[in-house]
Amino acid sequence: MGVFVQFGAGNIGRSFVGRQFFEAGYEVIFVDIDTSLINRLNERRSYPVVVKQSGQVDNVILVKGIRAINGRDTSAVIQALVDADIVATSVGQRALGSILKVLAQGILARKHAGCCPLDVIIAENLRAAADFFREALAGHLPEDFDLSNSVGLIETSIGKMVPIMPEYALAADALQLFAEPYDQLIVDAHGFRNPLPLLSGLKPVDNITAYVDRKLFMHNMSHAALAYLGYQANPNLRYLWEVMDLPEVVNNVRGALGQSAEALCHFYPSDFTREQLDEHAADLLGRYGNRALGDTIYRVGRDLGRKLAHNDRLVGACLLAARQGLPFSKIALAARAALGFQAQDERGQVSVADAEFQSTISTVGTKEALSLVADLHSDDPIERLVLEAVLQ
Repeated sequence: MGVFVQFGAGNIGRSFVGRQFFEAGYEVIFVDIDTSLINRLNERRSYPVVVKQSGQVDNVILVKGIRAINGRDTSAVIQALVDADIVATSVGQRALGSILKVLAQGILARKHAGCCPLDVIIAENLRAAADFFREALAGHLPEDFDLSNSVGLIETSIGKMVPIMPEYALAADALQLFAEPYDQLIVDAHGFRNPLPLLSGLKPVDNITAYVDRKLFMHNMSHAALAYLGYQANPNLRYLWEVMDLPEVVNNVRGALGQSAEALCHFYPSDFTREQLDEHAADLLGRYGNRALGDTIYRVGRDLGRKLAHNDRLVGACLLAARQGLPFSKIALAARAALGFQAQDERGQVSVADAEFQSTISTVGTKEALSLVADLHSDDPIERLVLEAVLQ
């Protein structure tokens, strides 16, 4: 079928994107800087994905015939890019800078070798991802390089939930990954320069921005809301499915989903109907109750600085509604609960970033800490409205 190169051999890269290309018949090559992971993948040439669903027997999918390259081996990565038919990235925003330079070098090498354009699926939680990639790649390429005809930059909406692997599971098999059954890969239909790959879960859409915002302001927002409101209701709970047994919390999260759905319908009237978004909300709530997945409140809620940022899931959803004169009280309720979030991992540790955020609250006060992390300004009437609603 072809060669697929996956930057990032983590949860999404292996359990979701890489697995789908394997199932479509591609040779799958992973690029990562985790030396021990690279060595294990090359020793085994395979890894298991364990699909978890409450009340069902685990479905184990063996992804095989793969190989891996150390991302620090620049020449090997460039050669893989020259040989590739399609590429994807799933490394996280903080690590993107480390791969964009070598990606540009690979694109230039392909041009010199007379290769066809290279499609790059950007499987990241990143708004305006294609613009970000285009600007970054241009900075590493000759000034007159025809980037638009050499590269397809495909934005995505990634809705797959993959939990932190528990220590007992990694002790049994360090390469195995748990995942939920959901397998839809939503992509920008207009980003490709080559024919679309024949993946079973591929869903091309015309307005990818609408779907990125749906993911952020419905899925990410409600997921975080469940964690924060659940922790607030009972700090001793560990799993997300346990929160789904708290009716008041679930009702508040359902209300927040309804407020986001209303805002998205007003903002994207050509892309969504309220009925479609209500069905999406119901599907999300059903998936959150997947006991077999073992997703933790800690994983879903951690990293408060990012999740309370100006354009992110909670404050961003509040702003989207407020700018259209629509209610956002339930979303603000979840953001308020986030301010007291201190869930612990299985070793009893709060994440370093969240401990720092709580320290900031202790030092400068809640209002100032939220203003700083969410970049909300009292001199802007809409931002002041959101700030006051969260601090109520």
